[in-house]
Amino acid sequence: MKRKLVLEDGTVFIGEAFGADVEKIGEIVFNTGMTGYQEILSDPSYCGQIVTLTYPLVGNYGINRDDFESINPAIHGFIVREAAEFPSNWRSQLSLDEFFKLKKIPGIAGVDTRKLTRIIRKYGTLKGALCSYEKADEEILSHLKAAVLPIDQVKRVSTKSSYPSPGRGSRVVLVDFGMKHGILRELNKRDCDVIVVPYNVTAEEILNLSPDGIMLSNGPGDPKDVPQAIKMIQEVQGKVPLFGICLGHQLFALANGANTEKMKFGHRGSNHPVKDLTTGKIAITSQNHGYTVEEESIKHTDLDITHIAINDGTVEGLRHKKLDAFTVQYHPEASPGPEDANVLFDQFMEMIEAAKQKGVSPCQSVLI
Repeated sequence: MKRKLVLEDGTVFIGEAFGADVEKIGEIVFNTGMTGYQEILSDPSYCGQIVTLTYPLVGNYGINRDDFESINPAIHGFIVREAAEFPSNWRSQLSLDEFFKLKKIPGIAGVDTRKLTRIIRKYGTLKGALCSYEKADEEILSHLKAAVLPIDQVKRVSTKSSYPSPGRGSRVVLVDFGMKHGILRELNKRDCDVIVVPYNVTAEEILNLSPDGIMLSNGPGDPKDVPQAIKMIQEVQGKVPLFGICLGHQLFALANGANTEKMKFGHRGSNHPVKDLTTGKIAITSQNHGYTVEEESIKHTDLDITHIAINDGTVEGLRHKKLDAFTVQYHPEASPGPEDANVLFDQFMEMIEAAKQKGVSPCQSVLI
């Protein structure tokens, strides 16, 4: 069965349908990772987006139970050059087609993904529609141009209520803006007593949980669409060590007077080089973001730039000059991707232990 991909600039791609027989509209983005398609399709940061994979063969090792970054994928579609019909891997339980049917996500194969990627790189991210082959291009285009992309992605993917992930070590409150399971996995690996809380949690609610540290997770969309989180960060920073990743990094910057801006086509892949300005070392990192912290806006804040992207010079890390707080734009939990930056979780643990030695205790009461 054929399926059609229509871009808002009028470009039309015809390909083979796989996955669910539904129509979806979303922002078209591309990811350059050569492996890790299961982690990519289940990353909540892709909420509402239609993801193009530049690697030509996708689905060859199937779908397994262990490599998900969320329980329910939030993407609106998948675009690939070739979707493997018969995966071969000892862990494989479903094909890409079977999984997408199960989760009601449409996919299209047989598309010139190189051409599509070049369009996005030239003109920036575009709205696109995955729809039936029989539908008239003019009708799709008219609907597409009138469509307004959602701004409540964080609300859609965040947990609705708090829950614990018990450990015997330091208590970390993990604010879920669209958390990848890899972040929770790294904290659990360090025996942290983690409490995951919703995106709209208040500072008072966090401090009442008696945290030793606060983690701000990754998530989808524009950080300026989550103003309540900015206020929360302003009220908790300085009272307990803080570590932010991706969207958490951008929200931290906004909370401290910096500005963020939309990128032309973003960073999405598992091989992005980042320089640590403190050590001079280069790390290969996993990234997925469409917004960045504006470098010029940091000059009159209490923030220092700690990392920069080698490819385009954008801000990749921040540290507060006076408070125990640091953030990175990339994903140190690296799912998928290299583990060069995994040490950042250890640095967070060291910051927490140092704060304990100082006798820092921000908590007013204990609820758990």
